[in-house]
Amino acid sequence: MKIALMDSGNGLLAAAAAVHRLRPDADLVLSSDPDGMPWGPRTTEGIIERALACARAAAAHQPQALIVACNTASVHALEAIRAELEPGLPVIGTVPAIKPAASGGGPIAVWATPATTGSPYQRGLIRDFASGVEVTEVPCPGLADAVQRADADAVEIAVKAAAAATPRGVRAVVLGCTHYELVAERIRAALQDPAAPPLELYGSADAVAAQALRRVGVPPVPDAEPSGSLTVLFSGREGELDAPSLTYPEGRSLLPVGASRP
Repeated sequence: MKIALMDSGNGLLAAAAAVHRLRPDADLVLSSDPDGMPWGPRTTEGIIERALACARAAAAHQPQALIVACNTASVHALEAIRAELEPGLPVIGTVPAIKPAASGGGPIAVWATPATTGSPYQRGLIRDFASGVEVTEVPCPGLADAVQRADADAVEIAVKAAAAATPRGVRAVVLGCTHYELVAERIRAALQDPAAPPLELYGSADAVAAQALRRVGVPPVPDAEPSGSLTVLFSGREGELDAPSLTYPEGRSLLPVGASRP
């Protein structure tokens, strides 16, 4: 079994690690786009162009499913990717976990990139899945870029700024960018009130990993032999996990996958 994941950068690591936890025997293909990132400031047409190129590079390795592990690409390019690759290749998009977060009541906050915050897409999710729940949209300028570079100081600055814009007393925070899941505990530490119940953080990695297995038609086997291979693509060029990716536990968890590659 082979599962491919794509993103502009290393935001795909959280979902890749989730797939690896569920199926340590799965071959993984990680397709990112350092030549074209960041995708967020691009026009919709530009995002579609770069995302399609990233998806095609992954599809060339003949996976059984492709996870679009990027909120920006899922908003703007998912339809185009599916139109080109399905039904032959199941394509799983990433949706901010507003529905499960809101199911427990409010107040909640949605941390997202400035381009996504306040967008019709995100407002639509809030309208459809969080009606009657107090929701605050929090833009996080610079956070995804800082995570991509594994710049700890820049991450701290961006997290503190977003935390200051988050109302006190929120019960849960939706991580509306896949990069944010790599620094989830830093976000929790910045927001947690010692006198309050534990803050709940809602990412998408586990859900998209489980959905990918469902689309392939295989069950989770977390105790399977870790025998999968790892292919890493940078704008279509094969390489190895880079140093910033390996600063995160999610990236390091994939090293046994690569070690088993023939």
